[in-house]
Amino acid sequence: MSEPVVRIDNVSKVFHQAGLFNRGPGFTAVSNVSLAVTKNSTLGIVGESGSGKSTLLRMVLRLISPSAGRIFINGADIWALRGKSLKAMRREVQPIFQNPASSFNPRHTIRAILLAPLEVHGIGTAAERRERIHTLLRRVGLDPAIETRLPHQLSGGQKQRIAIARAVILGPSLVLADEPTSALDVSVQAQVLKLFSDIKYDFGLTTIFVSHNLAVIREVSDEVAVMRQGEVVEQGTVDQIFDDPQHPYTRELLAAVPVPEIMRNKEREPQS
Repeated sequence: MSEPVVRIDNVSKVFHQAGLFNRGPGFTAVSNVSLAVTKNSTLGIVGESGSGKSTLLRMVLRLISPSAGRIFINGADIWALRGKSLKAMRREVQPIFQNPASSFNPRHTIRAILLAPLEVHGIGTAAERRERIHTLLRRVGLDPAIETRLPHQLSGGQKQRIAIARAVILGPSLVLADEPTSALDVSVQAQVLKLFSDIKYDFGLTTIFVSHNLAVIREVSDEVAVMRQGEVVEQGTVDQIFDDPQHPYTRELLAAVPVPEIMRNKEREPQS
């Protein structure tokens, strides 16, 4: 059996308040979580706000360190990496955040935003970089002429398309998406999810997709982990979780999803 792209082994995160006298037990955001993500698959992580899913994702991104446990990407312990090995890992692992505008420099044009990672990693000549940017803009459904605009001149859907383009421009093996469609209206959300799935297929990506939206998780995931109060309470295939949930919390989440009125009307129709 091949090594998973991501392996999370007994990872916990406890936050302590800063200060000399704050030596209490702290707040446990993630507790003893173990997960694995196989190549070219999508793990959806779902749970209510405060369940620890975004904290877990930030540890995989190496933005915050775990209090306990280890995280492996492509077989390497990410917190043991240094120098060139760490830079190589950064190229292989790319994020897509909930609010892309907050991760864009507001003074930089779209071209500068997409050019920066190519320059940092020394990829291509100036002409090759420009061509790569134009090709990728077309691939995410945007006119290359948009490269001269600033982030505030774009719609929410356009910004998220730029965020997807930036995430894949280095050719990563792993993309980590944290609530990437929650700030979009329903019609734009559907378009971005379709793009996300197409890009995943085209680039052969392994993905972790965090959301509180069960419909979104069902749309994009192969495997699902349900988090509650920092713990994974249930995990399985998307069909297992949605069609035959075992944990009471999972059943509560599914029961809380409103049934569309059209479905209620159909249920009321007399059988012929």
